[in-house]
Amino acid sequence: MSSDVDIYLAALPPDQHAALTSLRACLQTLLPDHLECLSYAMPGFRQPGAKGKMVVGYAAFAKHLGLYPHSGNIIPALADQCSGYKTSKSGILFTPDHPLPPQLITLIVQKRQEEIARIGR
Repeated sequence: MSSDVDIYLAALPPDQHAALTSLRACLQTLLPDHLECLSYAMPGFRQPGAKGKMVVGYAAFAKHLGLYPHSGNIIPALADQCSGYKTSKSGILFTPDHPLPPQLITLIVQKRQEEIARIGR
C-alpha cells in the first residue's frame, strides 16, 4: 500500500472515502503485483518495473468519482457495458451511491492490460 494514496483517501469526505477505498481494494485484487502510486495527482496502479505503464487511476471530485484506464481507447470500446454512467474518452464517472460494479471494473482493467500487451511495454 502507498502512504501517498492513504493520505489522498484520508482527506476525502466519508462517502467518497468509503467508495474509493472499496474501489482500491478491488483494483489491488485485480492487480496484486502492480505498484500503487500517484500519477497525474490521482491514485492508481502501474505495472511492475522501472518503465511499467500505468494501468488505471481513480480520483474524487466535488460531485463525482472517476475511474481512468490511462487510455483514450478503453471506455469508448466498452460503451455498451458503461451505460448508466457518464463517460468520456478517458474515464467513467460514478458516485458513492451508484458505484461501479466489480464486473465492470474487471472488464476495464482487462481491456487496458490487453492494450498494454499489444503496444508493448
